[in-house]
Amino acid sequence: MKINRLTLMVFMAMILGVGVGYACNTLATPAAAKDIAGYFSILTDVFLRMIKMIIAPLVFATLAAGLANMGDSKAVGRIGFRAVAWFLAASFISLLLGLVFSNLLQPGVNLSVPLPEVGTATNIKTSALNLKEFVTQVFPKSIVEAMASNSILQILVFSVFFGLALGHLHNQAARSLVATLDEVVHVMLKVTDYVMRFAPVGVFGAVAGAITLQGIGMLGVFGKFMLSFYIALAALWVVLIFAGYVVLGKEVFRLIKLVRTPMLIGFSTASSESVYPKLMEQLEKFGVSPRVTGFVLPLGYSFNLDGSMIYTTFVSIFIAQAYHIDMPLAAQFTMLLVLMVSSKGIAGVPRASLVVVAAVLPLFNLPEAGVLLILGIDHFLDMGRTLTNVLGNAIATAVVAKWEGAIVPVDPALADAENALPAEGDDQAPIKRKA
Repeated sequence: MKINRLTLMVFMAMILGVGVGYACNTLATPAAAKDIAGYFSILTDVFLRMIKMIIAPLVFATLAAGLANMGDSKAVGRIGFRAVAWFLAASFISLLLGLVFSNLLQPGVNLSVPLPEVGTATNIKTSALNLKEFVTQVFPKSIVEAMASNSILQILVFSVFFGLALGHLHNQAARSLVATLDEVVHVMLKVTDYVMRFAPVGVFGAVAGAITLQGIGMLGVFGKFMLSFYIALAALWVVLIFAGYVVLGKEVFRLIKLVRTPMLIGFSTASSESVYPKLMEQLEKFGVSPRVTGFVLPLGYSFNLDGSMIYTTFVSIFIAQAYHIDMPLAAQFTMLLVLMVSSKGIAGVPRASLVVVAAVLPLFNLPEAGVLLILGIDHFLDMGRTLTNVLGNAIATAVVAKWEGAIVPVDPALADAENALPAEGDDQAPIKRKA
């Protein structure tokens, strides 16, 4: 199978990051290693900042233009209903798989590392479970503030109103504004191509910094837990791909091939935001209509975090096993339902999955301080969660587009050129998008 240049460069950056990080962790003192990791983080922070500068204008322009071209508010409601139904089903299955594999593999039984005191503080804020605050924060008080903070859900709400209003205006000025928004999307996709050239640098910084600070030894200490979690993730990947196959047929494998680079970058950086623009571009190459991508994908980034879902139940049961606390199946299923509700809309919360776990543990008489057991390796767990979130949102968007009859034929040559980095000085016009 032909490997494109960007994928190869990202993979090489990961390997180089592991080697450099291991050398720094081995040769430097703990204090020096912390300083060196800080310098590596500069590379990752710069790359993530460049990605974040793209997200707000891309989400707004794509969604507003797509809804304006749609011109049918009933279609918007139908797409939203289908997307949310898929999200809820995927979330439930993810949570259930977390329970099944944590009980089957029992990663916390006979844990050989010292356990923290039950009263130990976690220093993790658990206010993410405040339903009143969440519902209020969904609606922006200022679109400028929402764009400045990259609040995707708030931008989505404003864009829905703006796009529907624009679609109901049929004068020449409104049509010109829609055409302008379409061109803004083309420009932002070209900007994305430029920014993605720095992906290997950001990946190198993320991997090297994590290994420098934590060392490869952490992977060995919690090897059973990490292996068990990734086995659970692999099972979820099979379920998601099978569900996509039921709707998309063999085309699901072409979709996976197209999104492999965004998945690899998300895995390396442990950041879903880092792949949003590229994922949108690859879904377009798959043939998904921009009006569906622009609506379903940002919604999925807030409500369809399959990797985070399976993590919350898996870690919760792991903590119970580590403390030798017996949890009946009824209590475990109740926890699943609580997590189903409490984990929605926390995409913008730092260490979102840990926040949810820390908040839910006391409800079931489990020590909140148990999250300290896996804080040291959470970055490596987050890499798998992020990859799964990217895969889940790609499949969900394609499935909804299939249901809507919004997958258009694409040029095979375009699919073969997937992920190829543009040559220096390449001023090729952006791909024309079909609404």
